[in-house]
Amino acid sequence: MFNNKTQNNCKQQTANEQFELLPCERLDDLQLDGLKIIQKIGGYGFTSDSVLLANFVKTKHSDKCVEIGTGSGIISILVNYKEKPKQITAFEIQKEPFDLAVRNFKNCKMDNTICAINDKIQNWKNHISDGEIDVVFSNPPYFKYDQNVSGQVEEKVVSRSDKFLSLSDFLQASSQMLKFGGKLFFVYDSARFVEATNLMKTFHLAPKRVYFVHPNQGKNSTVFLCEAVKGGKDSCTILPPLFTNNLDGDYVQTIQRLYKGE
Repeated sequence: MFNNKTQNNCKQQTANEQFELLPCERLDDLQLDGLKIIQKIGGYGFTSDSVLLANFVKTKHSDKCVEIGTGSGIISILVNYKEKPKQITAFEIQKEPFDLAVRNFKNCKMDNTICAINDKIQNWKNHISDGEIDVVFSNPPYFKYDQNVSGQVEEKVVSRSDKFLSLSDFLQASSQMLKFGGKLFFVYDSARFVEATNLMKTFHLAPKRVYFVHPNQGKNSTVFLCEAVKGGKDSCTILPPLFTNNLDGDYVQTIQRLYKGE
C-alpha cells in the first residue's frame, strides 16, 4: 500500500498549490477535451517520444501505476486521461519540474489520481512496497552522460543523460516494484537496444512488444518503444516500424491520430 507519509504529502501539495501562469511559462493546449499543460519557456519540454509512449501504455482501471521521471507531467496526464488507471505515482528528481507537474495535475483536475513524488527512483521503497505495482512507464534519460560537455543547462542534462539514472538502475527498480506479471512500458535509444534487452533478462523482464521509431523512411531508427513483462516467457513481437515525419520533416497523420488517441 502507499504509505501514510506519501499520501499526506500529496494532500498537502493539492491543498497548497494554486494554478497560476508565471512570466517564464506558457500554456500548451493538448487538444484533448480542453486539457492544457504549463511548460517552462526555454526549459526541457515534452517531445513526440512522450506522446508515442503515452499511447503505447495500456492499463486496467484497477491498476496501480508508477511513472519514472514525470518532468512536467505530460505522460501521466495522457495515460490518466486515456486509460483511467486507479492510481499513478509520478516520480521526479528535479524540484522545478516536480513543482510544475504538481500544478499541471491540479490544473487538469487529476490530482486525486496522480500523486507526484519529489525523489530519485532509487528511493522508491520509501514510498511504495515491493511487488505492489501493476504498470511502470517511463521516458527515462537515455543518452550516455559525458562529463566533458560543459555549458549545458543542468535541467536538460538530468532529463536527457543517464547521469543520475543508469539503464541498470532504471530496470532494476522497475522490476522490483512490479508484481509478477506486471508490465513495464518505456522508450529508449535504439543504439542501446541490445544493452537494454540483456539487462532486462538480468532483472527478470521479458520484452513482449517492440516498436522501432524512425524519423522517416530514409533514416535509421532513433528510439524504440518496449512493453516488457516481469516473469514473462521468451516470446516477442516486433511491430511494424513507425515513421514519425515525412521527408520534409512534417508530422504525419499517424502521429496526429496517436496524439488524439484515435
